[in-house]
Amino acid sequence: MSHSHATLRERLDTIVRRVPDFPKPGIVFRDITPLLGDPAAYREVVGAMAAHWHGAGCTHVVGIESRGFLFGAPMALELGLPFVPVRKPGKLPHAVEREEYALEYGTDALEMHADAMPRGARVLVVDDVLATGGTASATARLVQRVGGEVAGFAFLLELRALGGRALLGGHRIDAMLDA
Repeated sequence: MSHSHATLRERLDTIVRRVPDFPKPGIVFRDITPLLGDPAAYREVVGAMAAHWHGAGCTHVVGIESRGFLFGAPMALELGLPFVPVRKPGKLPHAVEREEYALEYGTDALEMHADAMPRGARVLVVDDVLATGGTASATARLVQRVGGEVAGFAFLLELRALGGRALLGGHRIDAMLDA
């Protein structure tokens, strides 16, 4: 790791605010809004996240609603690739594919336009946080359902203690911060 990259990680660790007991007691929430409010730092972070994927053969960037859009869309621009949004049910206006996934209590679902990418597309999946891996793994299944292949995952923050990496099938995973 280069010195400038280590410096970015150190600065990022101080910019991302820790909010204790949110949304419930015992949880320390990582608030990215201070990063979004610092255009120079935000640009640098997006550039660093994208730099990990230059030359990786990706053809599309998929961002997971909603904070994944904040990193995925500018990364797609940086990489010169199409951006594909993955949304909660009922938000996309055209024919969709849907993937349900388990939550701690109950289920949720994600959707992607059925024609979002050609068969064989190599996809970088982007979100803000890797926690339990449920959302990211559901997105990977959705990519496969429309004929794409997951090249890897990029996150701003990985909560390693929650073990989400184990659900992502040995794919390449990049995270700017670990917690």
